[in-house]
Amino acid sequence: MTQDMARHFSWGALARFTAPSIAMMIFTSIYGIVDGLFVSNFAGKTAFAAVNFVMPIIMIPSAVGFMIGTGGSAIVAKTRGEGDDASANRYFTMLVYAGAALGVVLAAAGIFAAEPICALLGAQGQMLADCGLYGRMIFVTLPFFVLQYVFQSFFVTAGKPQIGFFVVLIAGCMNIVLDALLVGVFGMGLVGAALATNVSEVLGGGIPVIYFLRKNTSLLKFVRAPFEGRILGRACFNGMSEMVTNIAMSVVGVLYNLQLMRYIGEDGVAAYGVIMYVAMVFAAIFLGYSMGSSPLMSFQYGAQNRPEMQNLFRKSMVFVFVGGVVMLGLSEVSAPLVADVFVSYDAALHELTVESFRIYAVAYLFMGFSIYGSALFTSLGNGVVSAVIALLRSLLFEAGSVLLMPLIFGIQGIWLSISVAEVASLVVTLIFIFALGRRYGFLRTP
Repeated sequence: MTQDMARHFSWGALARFTAPSIAMMIFTSIYGIVDGLFVSNFAGKTAFAAVNFVMPIIMIPSAVGFMIGTGGSAIVAKTRGEGDDASANRYFTMLVYAGAALGVVLAAAGIFAAEPICALLGAQGQMLADCGLYGRMIFVTLPFFVLQYVFQSFFVTAGKPQIGFFVVLIAGCMNIVLDALLVGVFGMGLVGAALATNVSEVLGGGIPVIYFLRKNTSLLKFVRAPFEGRILGRACFNGMSEMVTNIAMSVVGVLYNLQLMRYIGEDGVAAYGVIMYVAMVFAAIFLGYSMGSSPLMSFQYGAQNRPEMQNLFRKSMVFVFVGGVVMLGLSEVSAPLVADVFVSYDAALHELTVESFRIYAVAYLFMGFSIYGSALFTSLGNGVVSAVIALLRSLLFEAGSVLLMPLIFGIQGIWLSISVAEVASLVVTLIFIFALGRRYGFLRTP
């Protein structure tokens, strides 16, 4: 059933509309998590550290899919809100083509650059060899991974978020099954984990292409679409904040690994890998909600329906606040269990993981506000403000904190740095919301 955006969204309706996007993001994050789980338990902590060391390098180029998907879907949804479905379909088709082409170029570059970059960042010996092997194999299917990110946003704009969810569900389940067989049963180690991810990414990016090529009942269609540089440029500029957010998360991951290798060593990288698996899932909830609700805000902005914009904004603020509280509580309680799942074979590593996990978890109280705030301004077509929030949050506050906090607090400063950064980015986000909210209409005029 195609979901209409031109209506009032109650809590139940909003939950039903955004739930598939949240689930999509969670299952997308499963790729790396499942690989790490099986690699850690069946191939050892050196291979596990290698996966976590190279993963941020892999995620940086894949962020192009986020840029085109989120930036493009805002344009397409606004165009539909203005009543021009023909242009919306043309823009949609052209942007998908552009995403595929960029994915191919970035994959070719990544295959050759993965191992040299890891060496430059400090990986040595067997860990470096493992980084190179895993990285090269994953880059082979990067174009499909980019397309998966592109379609995650466009399935929502097409009124078919549930289909997007089922695509990612199929891909995620295939990844789990293949990891269990190739790594757990046949003992193929990193090669098996990479192959499982390859197959999953092909499914995640390929199935949506087949869906839109066939006759369907969605709000968007593939049509004849000439290249339109102006629209691609607008989509990239508008979605730049989402790309910057994902790139910056990867850059921060690289900085964390550098600091951990310096202060703790391989165990620190492994512990951080476990923490990041949980952080990926929790961030995926906020990202998925933002992705699912953004086309609604874009549509209502195009239709100039301010009361509904205010309704969506209020409910979103409640969601990110309550979500942060719940995530903090779950993290504090479940830290030993999570460590048991990944690193029960090493008592010292287990203890380090639990202690650092509980310190890091304070950041979840604040994380959702800046993620939603950046997506909010993207949905309103203000890529500048969205990019400023994303840049300050990640490249200034997070990167600065992880470099400076250990100088003051030692090892614990590494784990505290994320909370300091999230508080600072919350302040910036609220300044923009109160400064621009009434102009755009999502805040009431007093």
